[in-house]
Amino acid sequence: MENRNAIGIIELASIYKGFAVQDAVLKSANVEKLVARTICSGKYFMVVRGNVADVETAISIASEVGGFSVINLTTIPNIDPRVFPAISGNTLLQISLNKEVGAMLVLETFSVVSAIKAADFAVKEAELDIIRVHVAMAVGGKGYVVITGDIGALEAAVKPAVDYCKQEGMLAGYVIIKNPHKDLLKELL
Repeated sequence: MENRNAIGIIELASIYKGFAVQDAVLKSANVEKLVARTICSGKYFMVVRGNVADVETAISIASEVGGFSVINLTTIPNIDPRVFPAISGNTLLQISLNKEVGAMLVLETFSVVSAIKAADFAVKEAELDIIRVHVAMAVGGKGYVVITGDIGALEAAVKPAVDYCKQEGMLAGYVIIKNPHKDLLKELL
């Protein structure tokens, strides 16, 4: 059976280029479109799935066709399955608001691609709960990730996520909040 657990994420600054990229990618690469839509602020966002080689082909085509409008794009092989529910807002959490949460990480990025990849880096590093991966809508095209867990696990997990975002020039900032107040958690659920 073919391994189709890699994804490609494409973020463009132009809507018309987004449609051109989508068409070229779907015609030329053996990938499945998971998401393709406009996002704030006049950007276009696309996620495709396939095996690593096919996704890399799709990203190469997107880069070529997207040209000047490419904000960010990446391939994530073996994406952690907890990332997708967090993007769509359908995470199942075992958090009791009567029990204290050890810590909460909020990591903000300048791009959607960076937020998703940072979430994947973080949850692969330690046993954590992704509460949200918010992409672009109503945040000016930015992205942010909210993850909870043990303070030690969060401190270990934030390093590769932040390093990646800094390397890409996409880190807006982050904070680890120890023992977040229950009203703060309610706002996120």
